[in-house]
Amino acid sequence: MNDVRLGHTGLRVSPLCLGMMTYGSRKWREWVLEEDEARPLVKRAVEAGINFYDTADIYSLGESEVLTGKLLREFQPRREELVIATKVFNPMSDAPNDRGLSRKHILSSIDASLKRLGVDYVDLYQIHRFDKNTSIEETCEALDVVVRSGKALYIGASSMYAWQFLKMLDYQRANSLARFVTMQNHYNLVYREEEREMIPLCLDQGIGCIPWSPLARGFLTGTRRREDKESQQNKIVAGATARARTDDFGHKLYYRDADFDIVDRVVEIAAHRNVKPAQVALAWILAKPAVSAPIIGASKPGHLEDALAALTLKLTDDEIKQLEELYEPHPVLGHS
Repeated sequence: MNDVRLGHTGLRVSPLCLGMMTYGSRKWREWVLEEDEARPLVKRAVEAGINFYDTADIYSLGESEVLTGKLLREFQPRREELVIATKVFNPMSDAPNDRGLSRKHILSSIDASLKRLGVDYVDLYQIHRFDKNTSIEETCEALDVVVRSGKALYIGASSMYAWQFLKMLDYQRANSLARFVTMQNHYNLVYREEEREMIPLCLDQGIGCIPWSPLARGFLTGTRRREDKESQQNKIVAGATARARTDDFGHKLYYRDADFDIVDRVVEIAAHRNVKPAQVALAWILAKPAVSAPIIGASKPGHLEDALAALTLKLTDDEIKQLEELYEPHPVLGHS
């Protein structure tokens, strides 16, 4: 597997990042895979050459970090071969200071994440969302402490408005602080609002995009039926996966008529190329110049194999035009 640069850094990562939210404790979400189910998928990812793994403290309330550390040590004991990313922001308890991007929460959270992961440092420490209740000065200075202490090598951000991201980048530059090197944004064929401001900003600033939900939470695989839309709103879909049935957040993001039109086009091109729809959707995002590595989820072996196959699928200019021409603007989704 060929590696790519992570943004403007010298760090080399696999062109696919395995999202570890899928693995942890079913007590958190019923679709989460626990250790024995997750083990063969992580093993296959390591064997295939994926070296980039993304988790967060909020996933399974810490259990995803625990499982990430355990399985990666099992299949790739050479820490220097791994690029491990985690995140901070979401509430980890009912305590008022156990959330957000205050100096107190960031500095305590990095220590807690390192302990759960069983590592001395993470390669990439990301703010999971923008904290409107904490000044950007406090957040940026706390993240700089994390980097200077050696607990994280790089820092990144996730879904927010471009103006918020630029304010933070400018403050970091003006004060010689560690700067964000990645943006983990919401981006896929049925949600392309990031192309308006965030992606041009990232290209201008040399920020690597590592999009979440590149398959729109499975919507772009072609397995959701247009006639199920009403049932989705009522959370009852015959034959749907546990995640599709219970993913309230995902139900708010997709399922517009135009979204289904795009999926139909993905399925048509996939059939013409004799590949899976997921491969077409991933090949599209892999070709975008701002994207370093999309974050893929894999709850079944086939999900991982489709993602790996997408690395060698090159879409024609005409196919890309066909995939993009049906897009209709969406309200901003995924910042909360």
